[in-house]
Formats: sequence, structure tokens, C-alpha cells
Amino acid sequence: MARYTGAVCRQCRREGMKLFLKGDRCYTDKCAFARRGYAPGQHGQSRKKMSNYGLQLREKQKAKRIYGILEKQFRRYYEKAERIKGITGENLLQLLEMRLDNVVYRLGYGNSRKEARQLVTHGHFLVNGKKVNIPSYQVSVNDVISVCEKSRSYEVFKTFNENPKTLPNWLQANQDSFEGKVLSKPSRDEIDVPVNETLIVELYSK
Repeated sequence: MARYTGAVCRQCRREGMKLFLKGDRCYTDKCAFARRGYAPGQHGQSRKKMSNYGLQLREKQKAKRIYGILEKQFRRYYEKAERIKGITGENLLQLLEMRLDNVVYRLGYGNSRKEARQLVTHGHFLVNGKKVNIPSYQVSVNDVISVCEKSRSYEVFKTFNENPKTLPNWLQANQDSFEGKVLSKPSRDEIDVPVNETLIVELYSK
């Protein structure tokens, strides 16, 4: 499986904002963006006027990096979003939010989407009672996501349960039973990623 193996903090610096790809570390003084808030490379500190294409490209790259997806898969999500009724940009973000690794992250199991993706890949989660280890698995409304029985004794899951996150309105969690439920599809107002999806649609529509 293709994946990005470079320095994660370079991605935040390239996009000119914190993408919180390393979870709690991004809130500390160790955050690379806090220390060097400019693009990496020899010409990172030079100021250049961004063209329309450049703005569109940066929004697409930002979305890909936030959700941890490479170009080919991201393009497929866009094509699928185009076929769904409604606004293409909002459909795209909705599809990305409904990925299993993102839902696991939203439920509080993982300090970052990358960590949540690893937990899914290692087979720690069930969807409606069946083990699913595919991070890109699309969950549906009323699906129940739970931690495997044998994994609940692991210290990492106990820690997550003792420090619950604030959940978006489209999710429900029960810490006692180590499970969460998808109540509805997220609306654009409930998706807090700093991305202008309209620019992504404009880029792909050319």
C-alpha cells in the first residue's frame, strides 16, 4: 500500500497552518510549525503571489494531508461525490468523514487520524459485530463501531476512555461499552476541517 513516509511536520509547514497531524504534539512547543512557520526548502521564506490554480491546488493538498489520502484515492472520492445528488464539495467531505479511520478518530480512539488508522489496520475494531481492518471502509448511518473484546484491556483504550473527546452531533459514544454509533451523515457545519471544498471542485472541473 502506497503511503507518505516523509516528515509529517513538513506538510503543515507547506500548507502554512497547523493540520494537527501529530495529535497532542501539535499543541506543544515541539511543534515544528510553531518554531518555523514557513514552507520547507531553500525558498520557503520567500513570498510569492499565489495564482488561482495555486490556491486550488493548496486546498486539495490540504484535504489530502488532513485525511491521510494519496492522489489516486482522493480522485476516486471526488468522482464518487460527483455522482451523488447534492453539492459535490460537501459530498466529498462527507465521504471522507465517513471513513472508518476518521470515525474512530472522531470517537476519541487515537490522538490523530494516523494513529486511528493504525488501530483499525491492527484489527482492534468491529463494525456491527464484524471485524473490519480496512481504514477506508465507509460506515453508514446506524452502524455501531466497537472495540474488540480482547482489546479493551489494553492500556491505550483505557486511557482514551478516561479522557473522552467532545463528539460531533452526528456521533454517539458509550465509554462503558467501548462503542460508538453513527446517528446521521455529517452536515457541512459539523465538519470542522479548515478546507474550502469549492476550490477543490473548481480544480477537478477543469
